[in-house]
Amino acid sequence: VGENLLDGCGVGGVFQSPSSEQIYNVAKEVEAGAGVLFLYGNYTGDIMNFDMAAEMLDMDDIRTASIVGADDVLSNKDAQVRRGVAGIFFMYKCAGAMAARMGTLEEVLAAAKKAKDNTRTVGFALTEDEMAFGMGIHGEPGVWNGPVKTADDLAEESVGEILGDMPLNPGEEVCLLINGLGATSQEELYILSGSVHRLLEQKGIKVYRTFVGEYATSMEMAGASISICRMADQEMKQWIDMPVHTPFYTQV
Repeated sequence: VGENLLDGCGVGGVFQSPSSEQIYNVAKEVEAGAGVLFLYGNYTGDIMNFDMAAEMLDMDDIRTASIVGADDVLSNKDAQVRRGVAGIFFMYKCAGAMAARMGTLEEVLAAAKKAKDNTRTVGFALTEDEMAFGMGIHGEPGVWNGPVKTADDLAEESVGEILGDMPLNPGEEVCLLINGLGATSQEELYILSGSVHRLLEQKGIKVYRTFVGEYATSMEMAGASISICRMADQEMKQWIDMPVHTPFYTQV
């Protein structure tokens, strides 16, 4: 983007575990002189391949920086080893906005890190009569299986898990992402969004902007995830509001 590149792989089913050679070739094609930021989910195979590609690019005197999304609060108590799921959207959005403003590679990385530090996600998969709370987008086991709960109950448990990990005070502002895993209707996602909105309003937490749709899907899995991104400052709001025109996502 301009003199900078935000290059993300491994989200939304577009790229899954690309090889180091693929990453290297794409990065070489699009690098425009200011370096390359690799932004992807916290999965072992991706980390290995992106690290190898970075070493190859270094031999060509192309600077790189890397950051992994790790927003899934139920995947591990240790934030360093959590999975990166739909909340990585906010990392893309903030880093992309800084890149489009011709920020340096270090500034683009810092924007992604600010979004990462302020984003948490809880997800769940379901069938007609059973659900798995906390299941990952690659089918990783959740924290419990049981009967399908209502949108209000799911919102209460999910938001409780998120706020337990990232406490928010009344008056703070957040962005909300309600993500469908591939086989959940838009109507159901909006019902869930309404439940989360009401719950946050009861807690005095203001929703600055809401995103509803399919941002990180999983082989037509029925289910959804809830991501909350704290608006740490006005700069983050500007990044979130910035128009986007890409094959994956458009925002006017």
